[in-house]
Amino acid sequence: MRDDLTDDELERYARHVILEEVGEEGQIKLLESKVLVVGAGGLGAPVLMYLAAAGIGTLGIVDHDVVDLSNLQRQIIHSVDDIGRPKTRSAAERLETINPDITIIEHRTRLTASNAADLFADYDLIVDGSDNFAARYLCNDTSYSLKKPLVSAALVRFEGQLSTFKAYDGGPCYRCLFPEPPDPDLVPRCDTVGIFGAVAGVMGSLQATEVLKELLGLGTSMAGQLLLFDALDQTFRKIKVPKDPDCPTCGN
Repeated sequence: MRDDLTDDELERYARHVILEEVGEEGQIKLLESKVLVVGAGGLGAPVLMYLAAAGIGTLGIVDHDVVDLSNLQRQIIHSVDDIGRPKTRSAAERLETINPDITIIEHRTRLTASNAADLFADYDLIVDGSDNFAARYLCNDTSYSLKKPLVSAALVRFEGQLSTFKAYDGGPCYRCLFPEPPDPDLVPRCDTVGIFGAVAGVMGSLQATEVLKELLGLGTSMAGQLLLFDALDQTFRKIKVPKDPDCPTCGN
């Protein structure tokens, strides 16, 4: 680990450094961390922007899609000028304007069972900002097998949920919470039932907060807990998630 920050880094990250819980040592830890964000959409947009601003030294972005006009209502990392461009490129260019001193790695590909392990291997922590159950299960199973912490969130309409999964450390995994994917015909999707745009900002910001806490070892981890947000009532509630001993991923 580096011994100290440069003068420019001390100025850029001054509000972190003066926090007793972070300090110069903590900021150096962030600068030496590598985080992979799966999805540069509604959740990935605020996650990536806040992690770049916080000084995560290496940020990876996995997304195979291009920017569409309908994305701009909530995917604030992209702009009108980016329509038709790969989301990874659009996001990377935006992040470079926020913090040109960090490394951005673009993975313009769909996350699959054949490439997930290779993509995840070089990173310290995985962020799941995907929008489908197949990708969520894949993020969960791969993170567990590689012993990488996973910060996952999901949203639809006016609601969001968030948890951190570290089943390799004794906690539950995503499959403990959702053992089987629901019937695809019964799953509400943003493109059919809608999403209140700012909810993506709330949940993505919470994900970024949990990522920073995990990397720095601060506060109470969301591992073993599920945070539920209801924007219409502006309420949060937490429920405990037990480990399933019969879980096909992390069970006995």
